[in-house]
Amino acid sequence: MALLCCLLWGSAFPAVKVGYALLHVAKTDTAAQMLFAGWRFLAAGLILLALAVLGRRSVAVPRDQIGRLLGLGVFQTTLQYVFFYIGLAHATGVKSSIMNATGAFFGVVLAHFLFPNDKLTPRKVIGCLLGFAGVLAVNLGGKGFDFEFSLLGEGFVVAAAFVLAAGSIWGRAISQTLDPMVMTGWQLAIGGAVLLAIGAVAGGHLEAFDVRSLALLAYMAGLSAAAFALWSLLLKHNPVGLLAVFNFLIPVFGVLLSALFLHEPVLAWKNAAALALVCGGILLVTGRARVRA
Repeated sequence: MALLCCLLWGSAFPAVKVGYALLHVAKTDTAAQMLFAGWRFLAAGLILLALAVLGRRSVAVPRDQIGRLLGLGVFQTTLQYVFFYIGLAHATGVKSSIMNATGAFFGVVLAHFLFPNDKLTPRKVIGCLLGFAGVLAVNLGGKGFDFEFSLLGEGFVVAAAFVLAAGSIWGRAISQTLDPMVMTGWQLAIGGAVLLAIGAVAGGHLEAFDVRSLALLAYMAGLSAAAFALWSLLLKHNPVGLLAVFNFLIPVFGVLLSALFLHEPVLAWKNAAALALVCGGILLVTGRARVRA
């Protein structure tokens, strides 16, 4: 299940780029990007809530949880994907998938401050340094140490990774009292509705809807519904450290699928070096994860 989640999330990088091309969304058209994201996540949330109803699960949310669920939807879905969609419009799929892996290191640092039994160790510090060395490597330009980095591109992708790391910890706490599928369904639907509102207020418009673009949007809604619901379920029943080792597969899948569908240079030395460093760093950080009672 964890492997499937990572494959689905990795496929999102080229899928978003292909969606921009099919719907004629320019990289400077932030309003249209928000509409694209909004339809994707609202549909994903409604799919999960419909499946919950068909499975005879209650989709009602206790009053004392409504505020937390609204906050989670706006934070983990709306805010994360404002950063992610804008960032991906200004950076390549290969680069974005590698830089997005910094979320694993943000999770390690946040866990140090939030959980007494998950402190930073020399092994974790070395792993984080290796990972960020990979982030630096992927940003090396053709002229040696001239870094190809933009705030709206790579900067926003990293910001999205931080929001995801923080939101995952918050969501894990809520999932202890709510059904993971119902929680994820409401979270995605709320976040998607807010993204749609932002895009509409900003004057966004999507054009060129046809069979291909609708099929892609359906796939992206489905992957979001499946991956987030499965991951929430896994987090509820398994220690974070046990699952974290799978996260290194997301940039691997993202890079390979971006190369396959977008014809981006996966074999460029800086991409290969960055990918190796990021994967090595995550393995160091999570390689000795133990199940805790």
